[in-house]
Amino acid sequence: MFFNSIDFAVFFLIVFTLYWVISKNKNYRNILILCASYFFYGWWDWRFLVLIAGSSCVDFMIGQLLHKTTIQSKRKWLLWMSLVINLGLLFYFKYTNFFIESFVSSFKLFGIDLEVSTLSIILPVGISFYTFQTLSYTIDIYRKQLEPTKDIVAFFAFVSFFPQLVAGPIERASKLLPQFSKSHTFNYEGVKSGLLLIAFGLFKKVVIADRAAVIVNQVFNTPEDYEGVQVIMASFLFAFQIYCDFSGYSDIAIGVARTLGFNLTKNFDTPYFSRSITAFWRHWHISLSTWFRDYVYIPLGGSRKGNHRTYANLFIVFLVSGLWHGAAINFVIWGAIHGIIIVFEKVTYTAKQPVYKYLGLDRNIFSNKLFFGIITFTIVCFAWIFFRAATFADATILIRNIFTNNYSLLVSDGLYKLGLERGNVIILFGAIGSLIGFEIFSKRFSVVSLLAKQSYIFRWSMYLIIAFVLLILGYYDNEGTSQFIYFQF
Repeated sequence: MFFNSIDFAVFFLIVFTLYWVISKNKNYRNILILCASYFFYGWWDWRFLVLIAGSSCVDFMIGQLLHKTTIQSKRKWLLWMSLVINLGLLFYFKYTNFFIESFVSSFKLFGIDLEVSTLSIILPVGISFYTFQTLSYTIDIYRKQLEPTKDIVAFFAFVSFFPQLVAGPIERASKLLPQFSKSHTFNYEGVKSGLLLIAFGLFKKVVIADRAAVIVNQVFNTPEDYEGVQVIMASFLFAFQIYCDFSGYSDIAIGVARTLGFNLTKNFDTPYFSRSITAFWRHWHISLSTWFRDYVYIPLGGSRKGNHRTYANLFIVFLVSGLWHGAAINFVIWGAIHGIIIVFEKVTYTAKQPVYKYLGLDRNIFSNKLFFGIITFTIVCFAWIFFRAATFADATILIRNIFTNNYSLLVSDGLYKLGLERGNVIILFGAIGSLIGFEIFSKRFSVVSLLAKQSYIFRWSMYLIIAFVLLILGYYDNEGTSQFIYFQF
């Protein structure tokens, strides 16, 4: 059940109506959310409900035991039980075949061919997200930063909360879990702002991401057939496809939750305006970045054990981040690229040595903020090639083909031979330009607040225009592209 489907629209309308009918009764309300969330998740494959229910049950019980136990050795044993069970399930479903293939490949280096086949394992949707969410609960209780809940229904609803279940944001129990115990009253302004956020997320998804996917898929699926500006354009468009796809999902998730009286974590904050890779990761997939900071980087020692240990910890975090995104060498390389650049930025900052001196360049060049922004965006787009390419070999072909001499396509019809006709290409780039302009504007002004100050006629005219844009300009001839990209992680 995708957010951009009629099925979800009907599902959400039913849940929204029932929720506000019984909202005054906390227990009934949480039971409704739990049932709706399990129905939503079971829509893909009901068999995986056993996994999420089992993970929830394990961590609920471990949380209770951690709170009652004062013996430190026993508390560590309980924490390790939670880590082994949750990460064990994640590794089995997500990484078993990756390690089998890596094991076989390592023997091939020595001329030994092993007849070992991979397993037929289906990756449960959203397992990476809800695993990290429930792990943060037990870890925070172990650290004595959180009191466990005694309400098992509220806890199960927290783990499986359908708006953010399959692709985040990754919520901390300390923020989201208490909201299941609060009284919720219908708030017209909250519902309205939530619906506007849903519409904005749908605009990103159906107008930009699904349209860009046509060109991106055509080039990345057959990399040997394209070169020069075509590869550059596909890489550029993938940067906007994945941003609009993932941030669009997050906007819809936050918007849906807001209409039900819940506040979720902001997951994106104009990341492509960043002027360093370090800043990029403060604004991209914020809930994951902060999760790795609190539960991987800091436990490794963070920046407390000297510069060299700090650099190693940063690099390890980004290697793990790459592996979290996918069980393939491409994702490891993608993470390594970001890790290397961030370590370099940290080295120059720690040494209080301007970056231009390390590069042997003129200082005046680096006084331009726009220059830093372009360099950062270029690095991000380059790394996205490894992220999107099906294999490492495909990524190397694409990078090699960038430097071939067919840039005359810039002034020819070559860009219109990538799966989209001229009209859709114009709509795509017009929508990207509009998104950039809107995000620049929204960094200084609250669009919702400004809209609320306008006349009734103006507001409803804007609502109708938004609906018109989604219905008329949405790209719905997109078989195979309507699924959100981060569902695969």
